[in-house]
Amino acid sequence: QVQLVESGGGLVQAGGSLRLSCAASGSIFSSNAMGWYRQAPGKARELVAAIRADGSTVYTDSVKGRFTISRDGAKNTVYLQMNSLKPEDTNVYYCNKFPPGGDWGQGTQIAVSS
Repeated sequence: QVQLVESGGGLVQAGGSLRLSCAASGSIFSSNAMGWYRQAPGKARELVAAIRADGSTVYTDSVKGRFTISRDGAKNTVYLQMNSLKPEDTNVYYCNKFPPGGDWGQGTQIAVSS
């Protein structure tokens, strides 16, 4: 049973924007902090941003001021607004609890051209 479904990825030019969405099952979303992660080929998956149930947020340094994470409790959905995209943001992006646990979704691919 799929519990995390990411969407919104695509190809964009440097400086552009994308908004990622992650629909999570209620059992995952309800009282958990949620995070967005990314993984480049051959590299470990890393945290991009996280949002706690109280709305407080955490960002990795490379995305601060450019990315914004948010959550909609009524929809069990977490979003990642990505602005001023850079080629180095090219990755597969995943969502999960923060800290992560359980199965991962299929992810959504972001490609930023220079």
